[in-house]
Amino acid sequence: MPNPGGIFIVLLWCAALSAHSAETFRVATYNVQNYLDAPIGTRPAKSDTAKAKVRESIIATKADVIALQEMGGTNALLELRDSLKREGVDFPFWEHVSATDTNIHVVVLSKFPILARRSHTNDSFVLFNKRHFVKRGFAEVDIRVNDRYQFTLLTAHLKSKLAAFEADEQELRDEEAALLRQKIEAILTARPDANLIVAGDLNDVRDAKPIRTLIAAGRKHALFDTRPAEQNGDDQPNNNPRYPAPQITWTHFYGKEDTYRRIDYILLSKGMTRDWISSETFIIKIPNWGIGSDHRPIVATFTTEDH
Repeated sequence: MPNPGGIFIVLLWCAALSAHSAETFRVATYNVQNYLDAPIGTRPAKSDTAKAKVRESIIATKADVIALQEMGGTNALLELRDSLKREGVDFPFWEHVSATDTNIHVVVLSKFPILARRSHTNDSFVLFNKRHFVKRGFAEVDIRVNDRYQFTLLTAHLKSKLAAFEADEQELRDEEAALLRQKIEAILTARPDANLIVAGDLNDVRDAKPIRTLIAAGRKHALFDTRPAEQNGDDQPNNNPRYPAPQITWTHFYGKEDTYRRIDYILLSKGMTRDWISSETFIIKIPNWGIGSDHRPIVATFTTEDH
């Protein structure tokens, strides 16, 4: 006759194993629009009201790892971390990238340990016989979720659509995207099944050259666009099958033109798509979001279960 106590222990063990294998985590990206502790040139210091809304937005993501763009110096970052911690959200691990732009920076905040840091601060390219640098650099970190699972996060803030005196803004962004694509190729050539996330403010729309360069559709190491959208009940496909579903996906409001665009992305390698939970990938909606930034955060959710 079977031992009831033994069966009970086995069932508990199976339940624990199932719960462990089904662990999930979230990755977000958010341009915090000039999160500065003091004015710099034409960039004003972030007001307390705006900082509070940024924290509300970050907390709403429930992210375990979040990539930030337009962060000020390390003092501004530490103030944000400390303020979030006082509100119950602790990101003990962080990476702050300081490249040739000394005003705003790309940042990674993580609840999980950062195993390796390979951030890029000195990449350059030649355009019409003049050398240019990737002003915000690229953050590249390896993050350990648990003893069985880790992933690489590449974070970028490509050249904005604002005119630049040194060159055409579109050409600068094209070149920055090409350099970022080289980083992606290097990672996936060395580790074809790598869990890779490329996230950030890429400052262009889906069909523009920089985004096509990064996604590289049809190529061996193509990336997948998670395309986060508002969770408002929209579930119908586009009448034209060539185009994506007509969901609300804009992430940035450009006040000068009164336009809304999707220019923030979470892109995945093939290996990472196997762990992606599409139903838990979306745009954060909170009232008066624009007080904090002209961008909205986006979040993607993943499982550590082996596939």
